[in-house]
Amino acid sequence: RNTSSESARIATIPGSNTVGIELPNLSRENVYLSEILNSSDFKKKDIKLPIALGKNISGVPIVGDLASMPHLLIAGTTGSGKSVCINTIILSLLYRHTPEKCKFILIDPKMLELSTYEGIPHLLCPVITEAKKAASVLGWVVKEMESRYRLMTKEGVRNIDGYNAKHSLPMPYIVVVVDEMSDLMLVAGKEIENYIQKLSQMARAAGIHIIMATQRPSVDVITGTIKANFPTRISFQVTSKIDSRTILGEQGAEQLLGKGDMLYMSSANRIVRIHAPFVSENEIEKINNFLRSQAEPDYIDEILNFVDEKELGSNSENQGDKDELYQSALEIIRSEGKASTSFLQRKLQIGYNRAARIIDMMEADGIVSKANHVGKRDVL
Repeated sequence: RNTSSESARIATIPGSNTVGIELPNLSRENVYLSEILNSSDFKKKDIKLPIALGKNISGVPIVGDLASMPHLLIAGTTGSGKSVCINTIILSLLYRHTPEKCKFILIDPKMLELSTYEGIPHLLCPVITEAKKAASVLGWVVKEMESRYRLMTKEGVRNIDGYNAKHSLPMPYIVVVVDEMSDLMLVAGKEIENYIQKLSQMARAAGIHIIMATQRPSVDVITGTIKANFPTRISFQVTSKIDSRTILGEQGAEQLLGKGDMLYMSSANRIVRIHAPFVSENEIEKINNFLRSQAEPDYIDEILNFVDEKELGSNSENQGDKDELYQSALEIIRSEGKASTSFLQRKLQIGYNRAARIIDMMEADGIVSKANHVGKRDVL
């Protein structure tokens, strides 16, 4: 309590039977991305998707492999170094892989952080800034994952590496980066959560990985389902012990020093303190300008069409929307012999508005009766 340090953290020392007290240095050392990119760990061939995490308390460079993580959750308050960390992760992958090997989908509701990557050849679609469009893009990623699984089953291989070993034209890794999760959860919570859950459970073998960041690590943003499927997590400085416990399952992140000081929890549930590398906006801009000069981005039209179709479907009672879930709703109602909005919500796992719209369509088509005084409907 009376030491002159601003914070103290008590942690076990790995590989020994002692406990250490971590005290910050008086003057902070700068860790630069180039130091980690030039380290021998980063150049190892067996790391498929290397990401520069930073240096540990002994000053040793730490490199993670996104392919074995397989998804990453990042939390921390404003100014803790979260966005810089996302930039270093993206740059690590850009340094290692050509556009044919690794593709990105960037979702940035803040509209500022990731827009600098607009137009680089590694992108599958322009940077997404609207939450509604983000939900549709994640829907496309789920569809892409399922089609990749069908391809792999046909080839008799178990994962993307097995598939690429058989083919001269490689199937690229897809890295989905979401910069602010809480904005998306506010607008399209259930839908986004369903997509993220599906991807985080199954997308690993298809070579699709998610990196998700949030400023507000509360239970309504990082739900139990999301947490269970993201074993690898990074916590920068947070405001309270409760937030630290939400993301890491234990206290400690509230005592970090900010500006790149982080706790990294690997899938083995071991927590390591790391100083994240710094990369300036000027450097990011130079790299992106160089990449833009090398090639044009080859956007997939299907993603953008998928988004437009989805928006059309949700804005009006059009035939496209009818085809999508109307038919399965009809089958459910015929087989069960009862119709209600909440019943459809449960069976189809959709939101209230969408279920109510399907019921209204059925009423207009004369399939179900009008609601009586108790709100019950008969199947005609």
